[in-house]
Amino acid sequence: MGGHMVTHKGLADAALAVVVGALAMTTVAFDGDRGWLDYGLVAVSSAALAFYRPAPRAVLAVSTASGAAYVLHAQPGLPAALPVLAAVHTAARVGHRGWALLASGLYLAAYVATGPATRDIVENAALLAGWFLFAAVTGLADRNWQAYLRQTEQRALEAERTREEAALRRAGEERLRIARELHDSLTHSISIVKLQAGVAVHLARKRGEEIPPALLAIQEASGEAMRELRSTLEVLRTDEVVGTPALLVERARAAGLAVDLTVTGEECELGATVEKAVYRTVQEALTNAARHAGPAKVRVRLAYEEDRVTVAVEDDGNAAPDRPFAPGIGLTGMRERVTALGGTLYAAPRTEGGFTVRAELPVGEAG
Repeated sequence: MGGHMVTHKGLADAALAVVVGALAMTTVAFDGDRGWLDYGLVAVSSAALAFYRPAPRAVLAVSTASGAAYVLHAQPGLPAALPVLAAVHTAARVGHRGWALLASGLYLAAYVATGPATRDIVENAALLAGWFLFAAVTGLADRNWQAYLRQTEQRALEAERTREEAALRRAGEERLRIARELHDSLTHSISIVKLQAGVAVHLARKRGEEIPPALLAIQEASGEAMRELRSTLEVLRTDEVVGTPALLVERARAAGLAVDLTVTGEECELGATVEKAVYRTVQEALTNAARHAGPAKVRVRLAYEEDRVTVAVEDDGNAAPDRPFAPGIGLTGMRERVTALGGTLYAAPRTEGGFTVRAELPVGEAG
């Protein structure tokens, strides 16, 4: 985008030089019998305007010197000052007020020096002085207006950032409230169910009785529910990244999951939200593999490119393309997180068996 902006500004500057040059050349053509020197001086004075952004003082000097030389050589009319007026305006626009006034004075001195101080010369010089003053004032006004627009934009960005911070703070407070409610209600109820089921299983074994399958299922389901709830509470209580994908892989290996990690490309600094999304994607994919893939091998790949980072987690577990697949809350939340950052997420069973999760995210922050 920066390159397109530079090109656009360069074309605008060139257009300014062409328009001013065309008008100045027209005045030369209708100002009597002029030679190639006159046309050349006006052309140089006008063409220099195309470079006023990178070198405003140099453009002002070239335009003023060429214009003054043309005035001294040809003694033209007032419209011949157009290129110098444009140079004075652009110089004042970027803050070179003193140089703009100096150039105006030099051109006026050259104009007055073309002949005796007659009434017409004095009146034209006064008119030129007014034109130069107007060019300098409009340049300064334009500069102040641009500064005002930049300040307004900065205030708008600051206000937007403040609103985002407030929204994040409210979201964090709401997560904590939900976590407290879940802990105070569901955790207690599920704990009682698990405790009662465990006591019943223990008493049945102690008496040598056959344990009903339904009772074992209740015990197992209540334990799984407690683990799921604890995991959910941890996510609700903190949404900050507490490690790296490599650390997640090490933890998964320590828990008995066969995981390989591959990193390609040159690692770069990611935006905070993108780094968090990468971490959560790997975390959720490894958690799902540990729960549902069975004794499977898992491959985690991180690929860094110039404008994006790709996260892929694949396993060769129990999932198959011919079996129905319904994404759970974890995958749904993962997709929402990735999509909100301008990325894409693919999660589905593999053709050769197993499951794959692939997320592509922009390197920087996204709206």
